[in-house]
Amino acid sequence: MTEYTDDIDAIQALKQKAGASWDAINPEYVARMRTQNRFKTGLEIAQYTADIMRRDMEEYDADSSVYTQSLGVWHGFIGQQKLISIKKHLKTTNKRYLYLSGWMVAALRSEFGPLPDQSMHEKTAVPALVAELYTFLRQADVRELDLLFTQLDSARAAGDETAVDFIQSQITNYETHVVPIIADIDAGFGNPEATYLLAKKMIEAGACAIQIENQVSDEKQCGHQDGKVTVPHEDFLAKINAVRYAFLELGIDNGIIVARTDSLGAGLTQKLAVSNEPGDLGDQYNSFLDVDNVTEAGLNNGDVIIRREGNLLRPKRLPSNLYQFRAGTGEDRVVLDCITSLQNGADLLWIETEKPNVEQIAGMVDRIREVIPNAKLVYNNSPSFNWTLNFRQQAYDALEKQGVDVTVYTRAELMSVDYDDTELAQLADEMIRTFQSDGSARAGIFHHLITLPTYHTAALSTDDLAKGYFGDEGMLAYVKGVQRREIREGIATVKHQNMSGSDIGDNHKEYFAGDAALKAGGQHNTMNQFS
Repeated sequence: MTEYTDDIDAIQALKQKAGASWDAINPEYVARMRTQNRFKTGLEIAQYTADIMRRDMEEYDADSSVYTQSLGVWHGFIGQQKLISIKKHLKTTNKRYLYLSGWMVAALRSEFGPLPDQSMHEKTAVPALVAELYTFLRQADVRELDLLFTQLDSARAAGDETAVDFIQSQITNYETHVVPIIADIDAGFGNPEATYLLAKKMIEAGACAIQIENQVSDEKQCGHQDGKVTVPHEDFLAKINAVRYAFLELGIDNGIIVARTDSLGAGLTQKLAVSNEPGDLGDQYNSFLDVDNVTEAGLNNGDVIIRREGNLLRPKRLPSNLYQFRAGTGEDRVVLDCITSLQNGADLLWIETEKPNVEQIAGMVDRIREVIPNAKLVYNNSPSFNWTLNFRQQAYDALEKQGVDVTVYTRAELMSVDYDDTELAQLADEMIRTFQSDGSARAGIFHHLITLPTYHTAALSTDDLAKGYFGDEGMLAYVKGVQRREIREGIATVKHQNMSGSDIGDNHKEYFAGDAALKAGGQHNTMNQFS
């Protein structure tokens, strides 16, 4: 017996108990609707997906080749189509997640219109997008199962028992489109209480993994822009605790916290850390400050002074009232950030870098793993990097180190199309292709994501269509570039009425009204042209 057939039997028993007033209720239809509504709440989704991520983390610890991946999405439909494509092409969603990018929420989801990635958008937009994504993923389940139920009815009508058994097994073993979402809470949108309240909303919407960064909340900048300001460790750890309390309060005991450090590119701090004794965490944070040695006689009005080992040190303070770190301390600060975060409740790390370089990342992770051997990263395969130029330069340097003659190339101009067919370009492309597997094997990267790829793909595909449609191609631009490809490549959206739920609604009408149902999918429905 299966859960599906068990449900049929259970509803049949309820129907008999209810008597004649339930004569119109078909137990199998109820079982189908229950199968299509597997997840009743966002908390059920959060628990289900947290279990998946914890299992995947354990499997990665045992074998670094089984890393996980995601693409950032900014709308439920985009996330839905991504998962439909994954199931179509790869046959399973295993090890594939979604990423919710704060950058894309700011740029695309704010009521203010496009905003920079500076935590200026409405904080409610983040849990709203989590809920929207799972609404669309659940609808993808409903649609795909509805197609299976229709096939089951047809096989039964044809008396094809082999087909009936096969379709029934597909229903029994159905793999949901619901996958983990790693959701960006930026720098926590305020004090720890604000972080806690927002984290609760995100978890209630279904988020099992929350990514938080160590920037100042009210001065937050995109990780690949200048002007980043970090906070002392104690401030950041309070927010990690706030997120953990939110998970525990809601019963998601194995929720995942991703602690992101922007220290590699952040040269400023808003305030000095509190230090109670030499060598404590506050003292370590302050030790990276750019300071001048001063004497008591050399003090100026309003100076802030640190005493260390009997010396008076004056941190360099900018007109903005921010303090600056010494140049060249970024990697050391990253390592301390990461170790401290893992020692105080974080589960995964995120190191924001200025370029995609496996050995640079590995150099920091090696130091972290000296203290915490199973430290793992979530890594941003960012569109902010010029991947072609970065890897052609890495290939250039590698060839030069090997003694290969590279005088035919100009290193500063390697982006040029003139180099596209060269040996160097082919080597660079192979390094890009294997970057994720190499990074996971060498640099402890458990999860690879691209933060905002669908922002770029939406712009690119729209540009392609607009260029042709409003130009000489006219309607051919749409037919050749979109619809014909959808038909031939099996893209489900070619039947857009079905994708939006029209056939599901027709089946429900039949459940509710029987032969009296007025259906949209009759013989005059133009979607039949795509059958």
